[in-house]
Amino acid sequence: MKTLRPYGARLLVALVLTLTAYNAGASSRSEVSATWTLRVPGFNHLNSVTYGNGLFVAVRDSPSGSAIYTSRNGRSWTEQPSPTTKLLRDVAYGNGLFVAVGSEGTILTSRDGVRWMRRTSPTRDWLSGVAYGNGIFVAVGERGTILTSP
Repeated sequence: MKTLRPYGARLLVALVLTLTAYNAGASSRSEVSATWTLRVPGFNHLNSVTYGNGLFVAVRDSPSGSAIYTSRNGRSWTEQPSPTTKLLRDVAYGNGLFVAVGSEGTILTSRDGVRWMRRTSPTRDWLSGVAYGNGIFVAVGERGTILTSP
């Protein structure tokens, strides 16, 4: 899966599937998503989008601080309540959990993408990225900050 940064009031959601098959030393590769459709969601920009458990979740800055949006199809989006006014910069999914990170060490989690909880953060540094892999979430931010969970 690739996360694309939208430009202006436009949104692109992409799921790139790469298949590689090995058979007696032969390799074949196929990429799905050669055709893209421009969507205009009705808000200025998004900072990040992820997919998990049948749901796209996107985060953005808003006049009130942050906004969280969900979509089942990548075309129509619903704003969800955010438990923070801090800016949200990135969102990831793994092991049945969505994690969003942002300004002043903000960390939010959600099992369903709709109900979000603020978590205690060991830092006040701005967090700009989060990813899941190998059984852990890793968040990164300013001044070389790296957080891991669990």
